[in-house]
Amino acid sequence: MNRTGTTHPTGTARTRSTATARPPGRRDQRGPGAGGPRRRPHLPPPHELFAERLLAVLSGRRPVHWMLGQTIGEAYEQLVRLAPGTPLRARGARPVIRTCRAFQPRPGAVEAAASISAGDQVRAMAFRLEQGADLRWRCAAVELGGERS
Repeated sequence: MNRTGTTHPTGTARTRSTATARPPGRRDQRGPGAGGPRRRPHLPPPHELFAERLLAVLSGRRPVHWMLGQTIGEAYEQLVRLAPGTPLRARGARPVIRTCRAFQPRPGAVEAAASISAGDQVRAMAFRLEQGADLRWRCAAVELGGERS
């Protein structure tokens, strides 16, 4: 027996270094941890994620209650007032976000503006995100095309 606990078929002890140790029957040359570091998938910034979420609700693809837990203060009531009219729904073309820009007035707060297009129609959407003590971002306000709800 050797230090890794294997015995050569002839009955003699066979030594392997622990750096090259691999399970019995494995023939490749990879060692433990040879796969390289695992990378986290690229996550878009919070304002881009929320722009997509708000567009889904305001275009009628998702119900308003989908934003529960992702809003604070008046934002949920604003969505409740805006959503029934599906202001970002367009006939024939699915609305998409053309641009989404953000400004950080202070740490833990982001104010964003997005332009949404559907066919020939272009609309504007502005919203504010605030980061809570749990480090999650939540929507605090929503405005569409200059009209505040």
